[in-house]
Amino acid sequence: MSETVLIIGAGHGCAQAVASLRSEKFEGRIVVVGDEAFIPYQRPPLSKDFLKGDLPLERLYIKPPKFYEDRDVDMKTGVRVTKIDPAGKTADLDNGETISWDHLIIATGSHVRKLTVPGHDLEGVHYLRTVSDVHGIQADFGTAQDVVVVGGGYIGLEIAAVARQKGKNVTVLEMADRILNRVVAPEMSAFYQRVHEEEGVKILCNTGVTALEGENGRVTKVLTGDGQSFNADLVVVGIGIIPAQELAEAAGIELENGIRVDEHCRTSATDVYAIGDVTSHPSRLYGRRIRLESVPNAMAQAKIAAKAIMGTLEVYDDIPWFWSDQYDMKLQIAGLSAGYDQIVIRGDLNSRSIAAFYLKDGVLISMDGVNKPAEFMASKKLIAQKASPDPDKLADPNVNMKEFM
Repeated sequence: MSETVLIIGAGHGCAQAVASLRSEKFEGRIVVVGDEAFIPYQRPPLSKDFLKGDLPLERLYIKPPKFYEDRDVDMKTGVRVTKIDPAGKTADLDNGETISWDHLIIATGSHVRKLTVPGHDLEGVHYLRTVSDVHGIQADFGTAQDVVVVGGGYIGLEIAAVARQKGKNVTVLEMADRILNRVVAPEMSAFYQRVHEEEGVKILCNTGVTALEGENGRVTKVLTGDGQSFNADLVVVGIGIIPAQELAEAAGIELENGIRVDEHCRTSATDVYAIGDVTSHPSRLYGRRIRLESVPNAMAQAKIAAKAIMGTLEVYDDIPWFWSDQYDMKLQIAGLSAGYDQIVIRGDLNSRSIAAFYLKDGVLISMDGVNKPAEFMASKKLIAQKASPDPDKLADPNVNMKEFM
């Protein structure tokens, strides 16, 4: 009898898992269950070109519908898995169906972290994680003039940039003492705050939201802990995401800041794999377990999981990398900067093209590049090599990055 691979979650990891399984010559049944009404689509453009209205839905799809048809994929969209049974190798769906599987890939991604303050459920309060979320924001863009973004992370700042480009009055409220607090150095936070303020965005840090007020069920004001009040026709909340691990947790699968997987993307349950945002995996490079919220991570893990299903155990230990587009700037990040003890800046912090190199004990562990593709590409290789580049040369824009290789 042919085997069945069930993939729960229809995102980047799912699309890559389908492609990899077939390229690895898996000839059995592939079933995909996704709780949205769409086939797998790209997430990063949601807060950028798709939100702007510059990208049609068809171009958002990772692969066209024919890709899945040609690979004989049973694609079940708009359906949710309610329970998985690793021992019995079954999954229950909310449409009453039960699917038997031989191998399971959990690719459920993450949920947005939600505000719980009074007024959080007023109309005009939005989150951005799905196509439907974007459609909701776009519907309010037409009449909104005062936009308040809660959260100064990547998503919040990308939304702020789009709203400002649409001519809205934009205020960003961040609880921490600086924007991008968790992911970049203070120098980079100051860089991005300057750029956004030059574009007309008002940014307030050390400012927590305590309540939302409204009229006729629709938000009109955002109140903060320091007694301030901000007019708001539209509020977009971007205060982080949490792994969508509920199915695994209920099934008794081991968790550790997400679903715990080994270097082959195997969970604690036999024949159950997990990939993407929902997982934490061991990193040889950084000597600890990490959970990554990135497209490259999801796609790379999908390839590893597919190989493992087919009996080839390859180790996943890729260099983490991320990107963010804001205004005319492309930020590319290689590696993880946590624990750095030295930062080296290449370029003018008052420009819109700089690189920040993070070192620990002289070893390059991470790099942020704004419109610096050569520095980004070189840094990925240097980080993998655990290189110790000369800080003075790193800071000199006249030194070609090839000299470090």
